[in-house]
Amino acid sequence: MLLSFVIPCYHSSATLPGVVHEIEETVTADGRYDYEVILVNDNPPDDTWRTIQALCAENSRVRGVSMSRNFGQHPALMAGYRLARGEIVVSLDDDGQNPPREMFRLIDALDDETDLAYAIYQKKKHAAWRNWGSKLNDWTACWLIGKPKGLYLASYNAAKRFVVDEIIRYQGPYPYVDGLAIRSTSRVRNVPVDHMPREEGRSGYSMGKLVSVWLNCFTSFSVKPLRLAAFAGLFFAMLGFLMAVVVIVQKLVLGDVGSVGWSSLMCVLLVVGGLIMALLGILGEYLGRLYLSVSAAPQYIVHERCNLPPEAEP
Repeated sequence: MLLSFVIPCYHSSATLPGVVHEIEETVTADGRYDYEVILVNDNPPDDTWRTIQALCAENSRVRGVSMSRNFGQHPALMAGYRLARGEIVVSLDDDGQNPPREMFRLIDALDDETDLAYAIYQKKKHAAWRNWGSKLNDWTACWLIGKPKGLYLASYNAAKRFVVDEIIRYQGPYPYVDGLAIRSTSRVRNVPVDHMPREEGRSGYSMGKLVSVWLNCFTSFSVKPLRLAAFAGLFFAMLGFLMAVVVIVQKLVLGDVGSVGWSSLMCVLLVVGGLIMALLGILGEYLGRLYLSVSAAPQYIVHERCNLPPEAEP
């Protein structure tokens, strides 16, 4: 049976060789599987692609593609999945924080009752703001895409072939891989693995990139935000109607109330106006993404390849 390892690569020229060599040693020592490693270079401004080319030259089982620009982790995963041929596909990071020696905890968890296994860490070695962002993303995924409560979505995971085939059916320009995976199967579980501290450098995920991933989850799999906007509009319309009734009653009972309440009225106008602008922003986000999807904006563009035949088009 063939294992495919898909690794998005960004600023990882120092750590990537160690990750690939540990994959080779772990699979060889186990002896049950053949393997391939697919390295997707997300066009960082360093020599990561040259490192990938060197790894491909060392081992014919290592394959590489390089993007024409930085598209992000999830489009890079989609490119790797389309090249993967294995019956089991393992996704992991390029920085060594997902130790490859733990892979068989995930792989062996794929049984008759489990199609997708996510790593869960006893103690995450991420910065506090990354952990906070993960909690926000977790809450959003539960609300919008029906993620089981308590299921942790990690970048280190193993999936059966049919799950990956369902994921790559998505052709839109805003892939959110975890949402596509959860939509493919409900037979998902967490498996405890170790999480290692970063050996070198820092995360390629800036706050802007995390917000972009969150927006993909927020707008790509549900119309609940639009329904929330409709309910919020109805709520404030009813509130405004009640306030109008109160003003009329005060006028009839107390007579001319003059300019009393001007400050509170301005506050209400600012709150309602801000809410309207926010809801219009949500609607605009949906319309913009719909326009880009209809205009066939690409998920990614491959610029170079290594150890891949010409017909292997991701």
